[in-house]
Amino acid sequence: MLYWEDVEVGLEIPPLPKVATTQKLVMWAGASGDFNPLHYDSEFAASQGIGRPVVHGALKCSWLGHLVSSWVGDKGKLKKLSCQYQDMDYPRTMASLTAPRERESWWCKGKVSKKYIQNGEHVVECIMWVEDSNRRKTTQGRATIALPSKEAEEEK
Repeated sequence: MLYWEDVEVGLEIPPLPKVATTQKLVMWAGASGDFNPLHYDSEFAASQGIGRPVVHGALKCSWLGHLVSSWVGDKGKLKKLSCQYQDMDYPRTMASLTAPRERESWWCKGKVSKKYIQNGEHVVECIMWVEDSNRRKTTQGRATIALPSKEAEEEK
């Protein structure tokens, strides 16, 4: 379990790899209801000057949510999450249904930027980003998280 006392400003969140294939985009479209043809139709994407289908921005934001929620564990509470899309990501083709090709992963990364107590809550703020295989940051995010405190638990 992650406690507020164990976290310091500058602490890096363990990176989380993700893979976006056209199959994943179809699955995300079905789950989210975002059936914009920019995400699955090559001809439509080309007609819009984009060239080929792009990864949903909301999918990349959900990756960052997964990054922090898996880091803070069951006792941590994600209070706020925001994202800014800075560049497009394109889905990769798969070598097979189970094996991604080399350099196919995106990395979700982050670090603690602020730590404080507010209204009795032990709060941590993080900056996060999605990085492509060329280490280019395509999506930036921020999260505010309430963590359990060892001190508060001892007082109970």
